[in-house]
Amino acid sequence: MVRDVLANLQIEYEKIDVPWPHHLRKEVHEVSGQTTVPVLIDGDVVLDDEYDIIDHLKKTYSIHS
Repeated sequence: MVRDVLANLQIEYEKIDVPWPHHLRKEVHEVSGQTTVPVLIDGDVVLDDEYDIIDHLKKTYSIHS
């Protein structure tokens, strides 16, 4: 769902594939404090909940806000 919102808002982003096993997601844990995805880093904002990410993207980048 996050990628759909990014596409709809025409936002360029870098997608980083992470290992399937959670214990191998060290980089994810370092930036977000947990091992689940998605994680969005937008400047100083770090979000790790899909619905929070979508809300942030719509509020920040929608031309209709």
